[in-house]
Amino acid sequence: MNPLAIVGAFIITLSFLAYGIGSISLVRFKIVGNIVLIFLTMGILFDIAAIVLMVFGARGTPFTLHGFLGTAAFLIMLVDAVWCWKVYYKNGLDSKATNKHIKFTKAAYFFWVVAYFTGCLIILWR
Repeated sequence: MNPLAIVGAFIITLSFLAYGIGSISLVRFKIVGNIVLIFLTMGILFDIAAIVLMVFGARGTPFTLHGFLGTAAFLIMLVDAVWCWKVYYKNGLDSKATNKHIKFTKAAYFFWVVAYFTGCLIILWR
């Protein structure tokens, strides 16, 4: 496996952890607070770095099922992070999250987990 792809896989795991902490905190406490904003933003930044490294380090085309799932999952999580920042700017820190936002966060994180584990399966089957 290419060293860039290995580093990308490590960083995507950091992204997975950061998204998890941010998303679970939002769902659990129903508040857009510091933890949610920091960890969702870290997840986005780690994900961007990992995607770049894995695209340059991967063999073949990035236009695969996993590539499409990963891109869609990233965009959905980006929407969730932007939504959190919008709530923060509109209502201030520790704003109450709406039920719609909480449901979206659950669905977005689930979708991201599916994309993450499809990538893990690809690594295992090579």
